[in-house]
Amino acid sequence: MKIYLLFMLTVFCASCRNDGKPILPLLDADDFSTTVDGKPVALYTLESGNGIYAQITNYGARVVSLLTPDRNSNYEDITLGFEKIDHYLDNKGERFLGPVVGRYANRIANGKFSLDGTEYNLVRNNDGQSLHGGNKGLDRIVWNVDRVTDNEVAFSYMSPDGEEGYPGTVVFKVVYMLTSDNELKITYNAVTDKPTVVNLSCHAFFNLKGAGNGTVDDHILTINSSRITPVDSFLIPTGERVPVEGTPFDFRVPTAIGARLDQDNEQLRFGKGYDHNWIIDKKIEGVEQIASVYEPTLGRYMEVWSDQPGLQFYGGNFFNGKVKDKYGKPMRFREAIALETQKFPDSPNHPDFPTTRLNPGEVYVHTCIYKFMTKNE
Repeated sequence: MKIYLLFMLTVFCASCRNDGKPILPLLDADDFSTTVDGKPVALYTLESGNGIYAQITNYGARVVSLLTPDRNSNYEDITLGFEKIDHYLDNKGERFLGPVVGRYANRIANGKFSLDGTEYNLVRNNDGQSLHGGNKGLDRIVWNVDRVTDNEVAFSYMSPDGEEGYPGTVVFKVVYMLTSDNELKITYNAVTDKPTVVNLSCHAFFNLKGAGNGTVDDHILTINSSRITPVDSFLIPTGERVPVEGTPFDFRVPTAIGARLDQDNEQLRFGKGYDHNWIIDKKIEGVEQIASVYEPTLGRYMEVWSDQPGLQFYGGNFFNGKVKDKYGKPMRFREAIALETQKFPDSPNHPDFPTTRLNPGEVYVHTCIYKFMTKNE
């Protein structure tokens, strides 16, 4: 019989403070206190009230750390990041650790698309493609801080017309909330003054053993999807929708991530493993569970909930161990995964893909939830 336990602060903790809260390796907010482009940067610590802690910075609206207990109430930071703002600014390390990515998450082929007969040329920053918004996407700007509470922080940013080649002045808002159900809930919205394209996502990297604590290939992954959008050698969708049945991409039943990585498969060769968009088998229009990850040795279990039609699963195939994280551990090959809720890559160039067009008077809305539990079998 499977038992699912929500983390509670009242459970036994091997090392707790006098107030009953666990002693945690929280980062020092002073190491994030600086000014970038004339705007103040800070680090904010959120608590769920039931045992989850997150640290968020307004530089890139990014998740820096995420602390959760295992089945024995031992805490680890389960997301990749750096311990000081300097490492995010020096551009010498890994760029996409925990931020909001956009204006367009994922890739746009040849860095161009057309709207209403006008061709827009974007900054090309990835083998001739535009990736995650270009050279200065939303991950490299200082967001305004609109609201801070014990469990919530709200950011906003006005992106000027033409930034990185995108049309329209767009106002973006993102809210991070730690709920009492131990969810990291991320809500996005955007409005524009002229037709444009918008596709946002969270680029947090997870290892449920703890960041830097070994392979993720033994994590058990489930994705509610019967099709993927296959890619070419530049990781641009071909336009097809291909069934996962009988392929290494079938995660409809819980399967170890690394179980089929050694199969002779062209798509695996293109991505050096998994770096693909799964088409979610949507059952409702709103937010629903679309995926889950389980780490069996320590029992951490994460559900992914979303209202988006796609999920980009990236298996950490391009980490090489040359860069160290906030605890001095190298970020190694396939030791972290990203599960990015979003619309499809290169949608502006595929009219039959779910549209990413945003018109004046409309509101882009997107909700993503990462929900944390432990699991005993």
